[in-house]
Amino acid sequence: MKLEKGFIEGYKGYAVHYLLIRHQEASGSLAVMLPGAGYTTQAPLFHYATDIYLQKGCDVLNVNYRYNDEFYDDFTMEELSEAIRFDVAKIIDHVLAESSYENFFLIGKSLGTIALASELQRPLFRDATAIWLTPLIKRPDVFDAMRTLPNRALGFIGNADPNYDVERWNQLKANSQMDLQLVPGTEHSLEIPGKTLASIDIMKDIMDKIEKF
Repeated sequence: MKLEKGFIEGYKGYAVHYLLIRHQEASGSLAVMLPGAGYTTQAPLFHYATDIYLQKGCDVLNVNYRYNDEFYDDFTMEELSEAIRFDVAKIIDHVLAESSYENFFLIGKSLGTIALASELQRPLFRDATAIWLTPLIKRPDVFDAMRTLPNRALGFIGNADPNYDVERWNQLKANSQMDLQLVPGTEHSLEIPGKTLASIDIMKDIMDKIEKF
């Protein structure tokens, strides 16, 4: 594998870093990892998902924004949303200016699903496959994207996650392209607090579904 680290000048000039993991031979597929604010691309869901996509022959782009940094302390939620949409689009454009891919897989968690909802509306990702991890379905932009976009997609959320809304989740099932998985007892990290072994089993099951998907 070849590791290419870089950064772009992001929203309001603040640097946003990325890591592109390439195969030695050119790949026609790219998986883009869009983590949460505190749940990074080194956390279990993204760590194992990265391995799965690499084993499938995809290059992997980790977008390593740091919205917990002091720079963002005074941002409203809407400005933070604007920042993540801007930063992710700019990194993807920067990487694709030097590479050519035919197939795209976009994986977003929590805050990253704001960028995922935005990116899927670009013509570039018309045929992209999406994975929604703990999506912010109480937000209209995320909910509407999941409900209406035609992309083949897989979604996971826990019923103990504060972002879970049973009525909205059930409405999303009307999208025939969406394979939705409710994970009982789990919170925002898709783990069961205080139950380590059970959480490991859940992680294994999620990765099994992602690999088959």
